[in-house]
Amino acid sequence: MHGYSRLGGAARSPPSSPRFRHGRSKNSSWGSSKESNSMEKLVFILMSAVFRRRGLLLFAPLLYISGMLLYMGSFSFDVVSIKNGVVLVHKRAPPGSVYRSPQVFENLWPFMEAEAANANNGTVKTLMKAWTRKELTEWRPCANRSISETELPKSNGFLIIEANGGLNQQRLSICDAVAVAGLLNATLLIPIFHLNSVWRDSSNFGDIFDENFFIQSLGNHVHVVRELPDDILQRFDNNISNIVNLRVKGWSSSAHYLQKVLPQLLQMGAVRIAPFSNRLAQAAPSKIQGLRCFANFDALRFSKPIRTLAESMVDRMIKYSSQSGGKYVSVHLRFEEDMVAFSCCEYDGGEEEKHEMDIARERSWRGKFRRKHKIIKPGVNRVDGRCPLTPLEVCSYRFLCFLCWVF
Repeated sequence: MHGYSRLGGAARSPPSSPRFRHGRSKNSSWGSSKESNSMEKLVFILMSAVFRRRGLLLFAPLLYISGMLLYMGSFSFDVVSIKNGVVLVHKRAPPGSVYRSPQVFENLWPFMEAEAANANNGTVKTLMKAWTRKELTEWRPCANRSISETELPKSNGFLIIEANGGLNQQRLSICDAVAVAGLLNATLLIPIFHLNSVWRDSSNFGDIFDENFFIQSLGNHVHVVRELPDDILQRFDNNISNIVNLRVKGWSSSAHYLQKVLPQLLQMGAVRIAPFSNRLAQAAPSKIQGLRCFANFDALRFSKPIRTLAESMVDRMIKYSSQSGGKYVSVHLRFEEDMVAFSCCEYDGGEEEKHEMDIARERSWRGKFRRKHKIIKPGVNRVDGRCPLTPLEVCSYRFLCFLCWVF
């Protein structure tokens, strides 16, 4: 049964065709479709023009960047060679990524011999100019010795640090410890030397440096003691290891020490920071920076046995440097196993060298260089100038400096 229809008739009319369901007539629908096609063509033409222009604008900088990368040698291409009828494909290394100093030195050696011969004959004095002091290059002290406390205030507690690394890192740690002790108004315990896994040197502070001179020099700047008082030791069961070890991040600011370390020092009377290598930022207040500088150039002095040996070596160098009027050059090569291993650089030792460096890295840093996110790229390190100089490179560099080459 159907409802009432104003069109009359009882029969239900069939549904309209989908093509004409929304239009009133065939002609009107065709006209709408024609207009739609025209609009689509117009939009297509406009979009094509825009994309063509944008493609050109995008292609130009990409072409420029690609050209620069190719020019700078950032991409390496395969070099194909034929040997005994077999095609060999070699990967061309980017410029500066491979150790080739022996070849460079071989080409430089004739010039070095000629320069030395001419200098000995007196015809050319280029090498002798190396001893001439240039203007505005004299050394100036960084610490003002006149600035000192007439009377040091009461100490806030005791600071114990453990100097780790090699001798140079330990020296830097001592200077930073003096600066931090001055910042916190703390009494510094003579720094403890951590036994290095590479050098395995069991020397303590007094074996390397003049302990009495260190304490006396800092007398008007920072309190320094050889041992902790009995009451402090008893508080920690006579064991320094029981003193809380504050894990301070590398290159921490002065504000960090005042906000985080000082409250602990006031509360417990003694704090320990181990390891202490590079634990103070380079940027520091001028007074604290002055303490660091004073410790380095005034308070630290080698022990008597080391000074005696050094004086003997200097006298010998002056004696056997007659051709230069007793003048000589002292160079610390610093080409050591731990430095080479840490740099992740490759030289000319081949697979044997790689194997030895892998063992050295594992022995000293225990898996640090085997982590998933750690990607070792020796070629990139060399291009970036992060590889320690070999003795051969140091000699070549010094010779070029004598010839007034600019780097």
